[in-house]
Parts: sequence; structure tokens; C-alpha cells
Amino acid sequence: MAEKFKITYSTLSVDNDQLHADFDVGIERVKAQLGKTFPLLLNGKEHPVQETFPVFNPADPRVPLFYFSKATRENVQAAVEAAGAAAPIWRAMSYQDRNAILYQAADKISENRYELSAAMIMEMGKNRVEALADVEETADLIRWYCHQMEQNEGYVCNMNAFGSNDTNISILKPYGVWAVIAPFNFPLALSGGPVGAALATGNTVVVKPSSDAPYTTYMLVRFLMEAGIPPGAVNFISGSGGTAGKELVEHPDVAGITFTGSYEIGFRQVYKQFATKYPKPVVAEMGGKNPAIVSDQADLDKAAQGVLRSAYGMGGQKCSACSRVYVQRSVYDAFMDRLVEKTKTQVKIGDPLKRDTFLGPLGNQSAYENFKRFVAKARADGKIAFGGNVLVDGEWAHGFYVEPTIVDGLSQDHELVQNELFVPIICILPYDTLDEAIQKANDVVYGLTAGFFSEDEQEARYFLDNIEAGVVYVNRASGATTGAWPGYQTFGGWKASGSSGRNIGGPWSLLNYVHEQSQTIIRE
Repeated sequence: MAEKFKITYSTLSVDNDQLHADFDVGIERVKAQLGKTFPLLLNGKEHPVQETFPVFNPADPRVPLFYFSKATRENVQAAVEAAGAAAPIWRAMSYQDRNAILYQAADKISENRYELSAAMIMEMGKNRVEALADVEETADLIRWYCHQMEQNEGYVCNMNAFGSNDTNISILKPYGVWAVIAPFNFPLALSGGPVGAALATGNTVVVKPSSDAPYTTYMLVRFLMEAGIPPGAVNFISGSGGTAGKELVEHPDVAGITFTGSYEIGFRQVYKQFATKYPKPVVAEMGGKNPAIVSDQADLDKAAQGVLRSAYGMGGQKCSACSRVYVQRSVYDAFMDRLVEKTKTQVKIGDPLKRDTFLGPLGNQSAYENFKRFVAKARADGKIAFGGNVLVDGEWAHGFYVEPTIVDGLSQDHELVQNELFVPIICILPYDTLDEAIQKANDVVYGLTAGFFSEDEQEARYFLDNIEAGVVYVNRASGATTGAWPGYQTFGGWKASGSSGRNIGGPWSLLNYVHEQSQTIIRE
């Protein structure tokens, strides 16, 4: 579907009046649904349940936005059973016929971009640009995976023959029922991406979104149903991780799972507990503690801009957020001056539905309390160079609003330097040699993204050859460590950041969702 103007995570500004007018219409459409109760979607039908839970707006959580159904263990079992029954039907369809349905669903996502983005903002607080990019990325991920099926001709490969009477084929086949457990921060892209990958390869799906932001995943499944997907091929469940999520992880008939979330849950509660009788595939994306390195050969304005965008975009609530910056000692003060000045002048904090807001509220009460706790540690053990306050007056009075925060004076082994924070706090540390900077950048359990700023090509190549991360950028002012896009930059992590070794949105992504069968036919 051709687009005149598409927002990505690298879009620096949006001055398109028509776009914002269309966005305002989307806001009104979502407001017309406030207070509505949404059912589960099982076996191609709405499935209301007795118990529901509220979804709140972090900009003003006093009144619920929506109510969603709280799935029981029995509901999850019914969803898995429906997916299992649909598996032979969906698997037997040609990849071209499956793609036709998926392309139609992707177009529905693009056609409803403003309503989906507005609902996403209300549920978790990202700004207009970030929300639109999330929606557009979802559609592009689905289209990319369909394209990969086409480019690889359904992953059927003719092998060598010993003679005229044998035929040998390698074919990649779906596993069966695939579970997707999605996070709150990219509620559509990180549900729609893996759902699209699983469906494109012939698996059937049960998807569970975060309870903080379930609306867009619900609509994703509705769009797939409207596009004509067979009943049961995709199922939507909502509810708590302790009930619905746990049942998906432990269900013996779930053949594979994609989980996006924290390392603690992803590794200990999903990766270690999913496979019981035999090994099963786990695609776990589990966060990052992403560094940027600023050389004395860097354009410091470009570096400060890139760091700001990656550190404070979406309130630092991205697994790819820039969380640490190592700055060569000779330019440390100059870089700090630029970063502080840009933070003061560029980061407009406010209602994320408004056109000019850059930084909205944190996504939930838990993140808000974490911010206060982390800032207290930073004050005790280092220095707050900028920010560090919660905002409680005026338009910020009822939401989870905080200031973007710059911290220096901490040691490499400090918990704020080592641990993922998921709030808009960035730690700045000096270094003397590039070897030292790279060693410190690699000295965490994570290995998701990393950035480097230097106009010296030899330095840049040394960084690329030695950094331990799955996604790396050099001299990227639009985002030092953030902004991957399907078909352009693949996205995934090393070490504690990811389990599969194959990134999403790339040429090898679909290999996570299929297993190989070698077929030999002998003809006498």
C-alpha cells in the first residue's frame, strides 16, 4: 500500500497539518468508545467473560478508559484448542493465500492508523510521532514477512540428487500453535510483528497483550478476522500474566512462543519453564542497557541530539533506549553542556495527545515509583546534572509525569549503570581510550543496541568490530541507539537481550517460526 508520508522512529518532526487534523479525528473516534467492555476473541467469535479489568490513562488515571475481559485458565485452554483445530486448515493453505489475508490486515492497520495511535497514546502515554510509528511499523512488519515468504518461495529448496530416480527436498514447516505475549511499550508492533511472522509461516496463534495496553492488539485480531482468516487461526486473550500468561507458558499444546519483556520474566519464567518434555522454540526479547560512545572526533551536536532522542523518546521506556553514554574525557564537559541545553529546549513535557508534546507520562504507577527510587540513588551516589523531579502541578497534576534526567559521577559497577531502568534517566561517564570505552560498554549482561559518534572512519570500524550488541548505529542523530525499521535495520539482542540469535524485521526472522524437514522420494 503506497504512502505519501510515513512516520518512522527516525522522523524528527511532523509539521503536516492534514496529518494532525486526521489524528484529531482519530482521537474523537476513540473517545466515543470510552467505557466500553471488550470481549475475548476465540475461534473466530467474540467471547464475553464475567470478570473484567480496567485500562487506565497514565496522563490521568482517575477514570478507566476501557474494560477488558480477564481470561481464566479455561479460556486460555479453549483458545489453544481452537488454534490447534485450525492448524491443519491454515497450514494446508498456500503461502500465497495466507499472504493475501495478511496483506489485507496490514492495509487495515494503515487505514486505521490514527484511531489505533490515539488509543495507544491514551493507554500508555507515547507521543503522536512515536504512536504513529508503532502502528506503521506493525503494518510494515507483516508486509515484510509476507515478502520473505514470497522471496523464498515458501522455503522449499531442491537439494542434490544421486541419480535420476531420487528427489530430495528441504522444506521449512510450521510448528503448530504459537503463543505471543506482548509488552505495554510497543503494544501493536510487538504483538503484530510476531503474530504476522507466526501466521505467515503457517502457525496458528494465541496472542496475549499487556494489561496496560490491550486495545490495539484486540483490533489487530479483529482486522485479521475481517480479512477472512479461518476461525481459530488467531485468538485474542487478555488478563493477568499470572493466570493467562502462565497458562500459555505451561500449556503442553503450545509448540512455540514469542515473549517480549524483562530479562527476569523472559529468562526465568518463560525460557526456563516453557519446554518440558522436549525442547521447543522460545523467541525472547528481553531488554537492554544500551550504551552510546562519544569520541573526541565526534560532531558533538549530532551526538547530543542522537543521545537525547534515544534516551527520552517515549520516556526511556524502550528496550533500545540509550541509558549510558561514555564520553572521551577531553570533550566531556562540552558534550554535557550541549546535552543539557538540548534537553532544556527540546523536550516539551505534557499531554501526549497534543501535537507539540515530546515527552508524555510514564506508562504506569510502577514506572513512576521506580523513577523516584532511582533518582534517590543517583542523588546519594552521584550528581544530578539535570532534571530528577516528578511533576505534580497544573496539567501534570494527575498523571505520571517526570523530568528527563541526566546523571554523572557514578561508577561503572553502580546499579543504575548496570541495570535496565525503563525511565528517562541517562548516566554519563568519562573514558580515556576507545578500548576502555568499548570494554565498559560491553560490561553488562545485556547486548541489544549501541551507538557510536566519531567522524574518524577507523574508529567507527573498530567500534563495529568489537561492540557486543545485535543492533548498532554510527553517527545517527535521529537516535543514537533507537529507530530500527523492518527491511532496513533488523532488531534483536545478544547475551541477556535475546534468545534466538536472529533479529526481527530481517531476512532470517521467519526461521524462528519453522523447523526443517528433509524429504526424499525414490522412484524405481
